[in-house]
Amino acid sequence: MTATRLSAQPLGDSAVTITFGADRGRELLGQIHAAARSLAEASIPHVEDIVPAYLALTVFYDALHVSYDEIAKTLLTACEASHQLPGVGGETRTHIIPVLYDGIDLEAVAAATRLSTEEVIARHTARQYTVDLLGFVPGFAYLSELDPSLQLPRRTEPRARVAAGSVAIAASQTAVYPLDTPGGWHILGRTATAMFDAARDPPALLRAGDAVRFESLR
Repeated sequence: MTATRLSAQPLGDSAVTITFGADRGRELLGQIHAAARSLAEASIPHVEDIVPAYLALTVFYDALHVSYDEIAKTLLTACEASHQLPGVGGETRTHIIPVLYDGIDLEAVAAATRLSTEEVIARHTARQYTVDLLGFVPGFAYLSELDPSLQLPRRTEPRARVAAGSVAIAASQTAVYPLDTPGGWHILGRTATAMFDAARDPPALLRAGDAVRFESLR
């Protein structure tokens, strides 16, 4: 547990950013995830959304019904309480995502890492990943703990369109594209699992702090 004092700052006119520390790390991120879950379960009046990041979390609120000073004080008190009680905020959810490893970049990744395609698949499926945060587009989850032997920089030329369901890697992370979007990650395969569905509640399948494992269909 870090001794860093939490701080609150306004973000626009209807959001508060609570900063937990200055140095990115797995322990700090776990504390932020726990605090985010704790705040969600507390159902604090007038809180509309809670967005975790690597060093902080941002809470959006209804500024017509509560002032910044009031909500900031409430949030800081709640976060301080969770900060002192590791593990609060519920159990980690684990998702198994089946993947057909036939991606357009699979062969190139194997060549760049000096591994066979079978070894690339084996190493990608061997790990349990953590959802660090969601961003880029709705439902896009950044998953950490990629095997060091698979870590490659992003493509020098991003593609204009990457299909929804594409499973990809870049640097130390892996992810599943939830929508058809541009993208510069290396595509290993595809999944039929819907990562984002506007008709679902909640629309995003994953949330910060969840665990993910990939299962090969190949």
